[in-house]
Amino acid sequence: MKIDYYTPFYSNHYYHIYNRGNNGEKIFYTSENYSFFLKRFDHYISEFADTYAYCLLPNHFHILIKVTDKEKVSSQLRLFFLSYSKAINNQTNRTGSLFQKRFKRTIIEDKSSLIRATLYIHSNPVHHKMISEFRNYIHSSYQSILSKEVTKLKRKQVLEWFGGRESFIKLHKEKLIEFKSEQFFLED
Repeated sequence: MKIDYYTPFYSNHYYHIYNRGNNGEKIFYTSENYSFFLKRFDHYISEFADTYAYCLLPNHFHILIKVTDKEKVSSQLRLFFLSYSKAINNQTNRTGSLFQKRFKRTIIEDKSSLIRATLYIHSNPVHHKMISEFRNYIHSSYQSILSKEVTKLKRKQVLEWFGGRESFIKLHKEKLIEFKSEQFFLED
């Protein structure tokens, strides 16, 4: 994984994108905000990028995508952030920027980094001491990847990276201890 927080987007490349609330403030105020965020993300982004994993926390988010249209994805992400920010500002009677100025992204260049990024994203709620068992966190893609429910997540590909469903579960269990270490996390 190449650490360049503002690397350009290229078609057919994977990216871990993330951002936090301005001044570390909340970006999700109600449980409905989480589902609204995902619906808006789908509306603005699904035509230009595929989604593989995500985790939404009260003051920040992480999403793993593969860009399918480098020409449009940046402008669509900008429209997505503006749309979500406007809705939250209206809901909470706030003004100004909801997110930090620029969202960060890192390009992911190999299969082992895709696995590591997925594990990292799913373990984020434990790192931030929001929950002791990340598998129970409802605002991440972990359960959606294991579910048989209809989803736009690229579930099959994620499970293939891990070598199947059982390996996906096993690696998440094994790596959780490592990912509790401060050195692993990017956004602090």
